[in-house]
Amino acid sequence: MPSPKGCLLRRGRYSESGRLYLLTTATQQRRPLFLDFQHARTAIRHLRLAEQENSCQSLAWVVMPDHVHWLIELKDVTLSTLMRRFKARSSHVLRKAGGVSAPVWQAGYHDRALRREEDVVRVARYIIANPLRAGLVDKVGDYPHWDAVWV
Repeated sequence: MPSPKGCLLRRGRYSESGRLYLLTTATQQRRPLFLDFQHARTAIRHLRLAEQENSCQSLAWVVMPDHVHWLIELKDVTLSTLMRRFKARSSHVLRKAGGVSAPVWQAGYHDRALRREEDVVRVARYIIANPLRAGLVDKVGDYPHWDAVWV
């Protein structure tokens, strides 16, 4: 059943090529699917596929047990197209592999356009420090499911 607040996520959404966005999407019912190493790597392959297709440039991302944060520069697709492809493709591969039978992702996603004056590196550091703040690791470098262009 769609979330009654799902439409609020789309209100005012605008996709601008060349703009930086922080995207966040969560697994269905916040299930920690990505505690499984191979499931996390599947999600990562699909983040990278979007970049290979020139839909975006990934600046930083982290795959947490039950959600993904992704800092991108959008290319010539809409945010909706980018996220629809990522979620559909990663879901398909996870279900086909037999590790997941229920829906993988919650409907919708959160996006925030960064202002030109925002410190992008600071936002990236915030993203990749998620596992540390969540108590999953003692050092950011110990968490295997993140990347940033500055590293």
